Amino acid sequence: MRHLFVTILIFFLPFLYNFSFVLGARTLAGGWTPINASDPMVIEIGKFAVDEHDKDDHMSLQFEKVVGGESQVVAGTQYNITITAVEGGVENNYVALVWDKPWQKFRQLMSFVGPV
Repeated sequence: MRHLFVTILIFFLPFLYNFSFVLGARTLAGGWTPINASDPMVIEIGKFAVDEHDKDDHMSLQFEKVVGGESQVVAGTQYNITITAVEGGVENNYVALVWDKPWQKFRQLMSFVGPV
């Protein structure tokens, strides 16, 4: 039985190895993937991040746009995004990490750093 398993394993290893190269161009589960900054969901996440930061730190940032970022699927979706916001007429970029679980109606600002 052991000999059969080893024979099958040796036979299939080259196929698995080649298949891994085909998948190599794709993102692995749990990995970070680039976001589309003009996606309405991403813009909503960006606005949420600025609003939550303003509440927590008693600031008056005004959301302008999402510049870019990435997302990661892990028990929901984490968004690591760069946001342009204005305060007192001065435009700066900020980096926010937002955890979103829409099926639970859960969204939390994990961090907000800037200006960067």
